[in-house]
Amino acid sequence: MAEGPGQEERGNRPDTRLLEILVCPRTKTALIYDVARQELISRAASLAYPIRDGIPIMLEEEARQLDDEEIRALNRR
Repeated sequence: MAEGPGQEERGNRPDTRLLEILVCPRTKTALIYDVARQELISRAASLAYPIRDGIPIMLEEEARQLDDEEIRALNRR
């Protein structure tokens, strides 16, 4: 199947409309999209949910616990 214009640039990025409505499953708070690491970060839960092939994996058991340095960096934003 041929890709449409701009498809290559988007790659496996999740749909922006989807990102706007997703919340942390644990805390029900907003998420921060980390483009570089392809993760959705929950500041409230100190968790980073992975995005695989453009699909956010919103399972706590798949989430990565943020370390103290990452939490401090988020708090400075």
